Amino acid sequence: MMYIKRHLEATIEKLSGCFKVLLVTGPRQVGKTTLLRKLAEGNRTYVTMDDINVRSLAMTEPALFLQRYKPPLLIDEIQMAPKLLPYIKMYVDEQGNNGDFWLTGSHAFDLMENATESLAGRMGIVNLLGFSHAELMGRSAGAFTPEDKQLMQRAQEAEVLPMSDLFEWIWRGSMPALNNATEQDWNCYYSSYVQTFLQRDVRALTQVNDELQFYRFLCAAASYTGSMVNYAALAKEAEITSPTAKQ
Repeated sequence: MMYIKRHLEATIEKLSGCFKVLLVTGPRQVGKTTLLRKLAEGNRTYVTMDDINVRSLAMTEPALFLQRYKPPLLIDEIQMAPKLLPYIKMYVDEQGNNGDFWLTGSHAFDLMENATESLAGRMGIVNLLGFSHAELMGRSAGAFTPEDKQLMQRAQEAEVLPMSDLFEWIWRGSMPALNNATEQDWNCYYSSYVQTFLQRDVRALTQVNDELQFYRFLCAAASYTGSMVNYAALAKEAEITSPTAKQ
């Protein structure tokens, strides 16, 4: 699979040089692990909490975990082992160096709460999303400012896309798996993605009792993309109350 350079690479390397712990958050399958493993270039031990043996050790014997896996260390899906965070804090306070720990996590809400409480002042945070159009086209991206001069320059440099191509980009979306594999089935990919989101992330983050009802709410929310938030309308379509829709 071809690696596509991400614009956040320089930011990640800068934060890694300033903080002892780096956390890269973002939705599933946007390329967090791929990006960090590419930047590590094999000079960093990699462990994933998807491995039940690794996760069991991190949750039951976190001190032993850090003895077995020495920094510089890349820990994937850290939200699955929250008990490890206080031990990372103790390690970096006693003997840590900048960039010792690189962490990835998909559960932004609970993960951020646990991590910021445990590693306040010791951690740099980066939120990674799917590919931008500039990344897919291999163009660099500086800071954007809505000034006439910069807008005119961007207009002159930008590739003019036919309308059909533009809608093709939008329809395909920004997920790496859909932009790296021409044979990937769009419907199967997103169906599996939503199913994983409902079964793993939503259950872990919120008190959802009716998965099908939450799916209806998800579809209703998607249909309002780009418009003002209207909790009453969302609630009506999903057959729930407005306070529940807001929550």
